[in-house]
Amino acid sequence: MSATVEASITIPRSAASRWTLTVLVAVAIFINYIDRGNLATAAPLIKTDLHLNNLQIGLLTSAFFAAYVPAQIAAGWVVDRLGGFLGLALGFALWSLATALTGLAGGFATLIGLRVLLGLGEAVAFPGISKLFAESVPAAEQGLANSIVQAGLSLGPAVGVLAGGALITALGWRPMFVLFGAVALLWLIPWSLYGRSVRRSAPRQQPFPPPYREILSQRALWGATLGHFCQLIGLYFVLSWMPLWLVAQRGFSLIEMSRLLGAVYVVAAAASVFSGWLCDRLIGAGYSLNRVRKGMSVIAHVGGAVGLAGCAAGNDRIVVVSLFVSATFLITTALWPITQTLAGPRAAGRWVGIQNCLANVAGIIGPVVTGWIVDKTGSFNSAFVLASLIVIAGAFGWGLVIERVEPVIWNSRGEEKAAPL
Repeated sequence: MSATVEASITIPRSAASRWTLTVLVAVAIFINYIDRGNLATAAPLIKTDLHLNNLQIGLLTSAFFAAYVPAQIAAGWVVDRLGGFLGLALGFALWSLATALTGLAGGFATLIGLRVLLGLGEAVAFPGISKLFAESVPAAEQGLANSIVQAGLSLGPAVGVLAGGALITALGWRPMFVLFGAVALLWLIPWSLYGRSVRRSAPRQQPFPPPYREILSQRALWGATLGHFCQLIGLYFVLSWMPLWLVAQRGFSLIEMSRLLGAVYVVAAAASVFSGWLCDRLIGAGYSLNRVRKGMSVIAHVGGAVGLAGCAAGNDRIVVVSLFVSATFLITTALWPITQTLAGPRAAGRWVGIQNCLANVAGIIGPVVTGWIVDKTGSFNSAFVLASLIVIAGAFGWGLVIERVEPVIWNSRGEEKAAPL
């Protein structure tokens, strides 16, 4: 059996084509994180209108991750079979429809089902994007491309809170979900047009993906997964608990809290783009890709840990500064450029599916552990310290467990034929 297969998608060779791809996937992640977080914005009204208790609200939050985490493995397989373009389009359509239909839900069981569908759809996002970037963006340019996507991740929650709150105030929570989901589907139009323009270029040979057993045997996979898990512990802590902590423990009003967190997310997005640009410039100037990518990730984890610890110890001024520091550094890790370089276009879908599955267990256990600590101690301080220690542990994954950031040489010829898009 041949080790390659004809594919109808080729690498976008022009800088303009790569920029178009980067902007489109950044918008997709921006929408992804709006849709992921809009339940929290609407939760007070949903709870009242549907007569839900706190446990049911918690189960709605957990249902997303209960589907999202295991679906990563299937998503990686789907992306390798169908390609990043079609895989991402199908996932996007599914999660947007789940968002729109949430506005029509009549009870708890329906909401649970729609949160599961949302998790299944969003599971395709990062395997699909990583596959596309590994195929389309040179390793020395992946820093800026991925940092722009990370900026979308930062801005999504900020816009989701502000726009979602405004829509709920004006129209109610049901129209908010319907509008967010329906408008998001418009993204599929430019994505389809871009995919057609790429398909018209000459086809190239695409190798079979390596088998899962070979990917799982890679030390670098486990180093990247450790670093990713520890980063998400810190990031989900910021996204999930900062609003409650600022209002309940630090005495901020709702308006002060929303303005502060909005500013934090905007600064974090700008820092992400700058860090990606800086890393690519250093690599272009002759510095080792291995040292630049690993160094940025280690610095990001140290900075994120310091920021989280500062939130636990300071007065209001120190708290505000520490909050900016923690969010900014947790976003600026070179996570995805490292992963895409290691896996390469052949294994990016499956590798990211495995890594993102294991790392996102943080979204399941992190909030539970934090809630337990706060209930036991009556304070967030111990939770901040624990999150800080876990984040700093991630630096060892990037710095020591991964020996070198360079493409893995796959030994096997692969198990199956990748289907053309």
